[in-house]
Amino acid sequence: MKGIAFSPSNQWCPKPLKNPPSTHRARAFTINPRFGFSNTENPSNKTNPFPCFAINPSRNSNPPTPVPGSPPPPPPPLVVVGSANADIYVEIERLPMEGETISAKTGQTLPGGKGANQAACGGKLSYPTYFVGQVGDDAHGRLITDALENGGVCLDRLSTVAASPTGHAVVMLQSDGQNSIIIVGGANMSCWPETLSDEDLELVRSAGIVLLQREIPDSVNIQVAKAARSAGVPVILDAGGVDAPVPQELLNSVDIFSPNESELSRLTGMPTETFEQISQAVVKCYEMGVKQVLVKLGAKGSALFVQGEEPIKQPVISAEKVLDTTGAGDTFTAAFAVAFVEGKSRKDCLSFAAAAASLCVQVKGAIPSMPDRKSVLNLLQSI
Repeated sequence: MKGIAFSPSNQWCPKPLKNPPSTHRARAFTINPRFGFSNTENPSNKTNPFPCFAINPSRNSNPPTPVPGSPPPPPPPLVVVGSANADIYVEIERLPMEGETISAKTGQTLPGGKGANQAACGGKLSYPTYFVGQVGDDAHGRLITDALENGGVCLDRLSTVAASPTGHAVVMLQSDGQNSIIIVGGANMSCWPETLSDEDLELVRSAGIVLLQREIPDSVNIQVAKAARSAGVPVILDAGGVDAPVPQELLNSVDIFSPNESELSRLTGMPTETFEQISQAVVKCYEMGVKQVLVKLGAKGSALFVQGEEPIKQPVISAEKVLDTTGAGDTFTAAFAVAFVEGKSRKDCLSFAAAAASLCVQVKGAIPSMPDRKSVLNLLQSI
């Protein structure tokens, strides 16, 4: 594991600017100058380790001429389009039975939501990251905005909507670190424009990779995925969120589909208790049009399935203590995306993601638990 060489640099972004989130999406689009390139200059020309991605050669047909002695331009950003929630934590010994009332040991409200979690992870891993989403004009919205800004995430395309409250979730955290979650969609599921703005879609087309989840309307995800596909930008769809079939129109524009084992079972209608059963369920995903499936297996680790190839297994990297598994899957997915867009091998992507998730579960809360790059690299060097 000591041969993995992830760049320790955290100089891509100075201290986050305190720009208030936009109340609409009608502004002219330019890539944030903190990241040092514009939507007409995409510096990424790496060989893609996932050969089935159809990268559009027109994205790099006229690369800018570097100035001798100047530092290399920053990479194209990770763009996360998704949900932002205020997570209302209640610590309990066990889940209540039907009709039963129990007392919680403690309760607190922390920033979260699958989209915001993944964006925060990208920012804390020192990779240029944009978040596209919606929050309400309320205290919960400000809680999330502050957390993302402090994590180095660019919020130029985050909107504040007055007609709906910020989404929130009730997280029932048990003493063993396991959790059960109930989500209230709020601004995540309402008030989106019927057609996304040109500015939002141009940001997507200028990305190095796009992350989606299912806590926002499918119609939004479909527009984003199609825009990314048209520009040759790879898309990872995290299956977490709404308990409903994934539209075929969305799957057609997804490069990597990433469920956990329970989501995989629910979406395919097949058991996933053994690795053989998981492999059979993945074949069902292939039949649905997805060529690569990244399965999160909790304490059993993870596996990347690529159609026509042997799966790559990644064992879990044991944590010294498990305080809270909330956000671990989001950390894993986002860290995988960061390693991938940096050009790492599939196996190194998995190990980097596993290390990030191992650190995440040792801290309470979702966004507060996201590790920084140095901590992840130190853990990888120690095993």
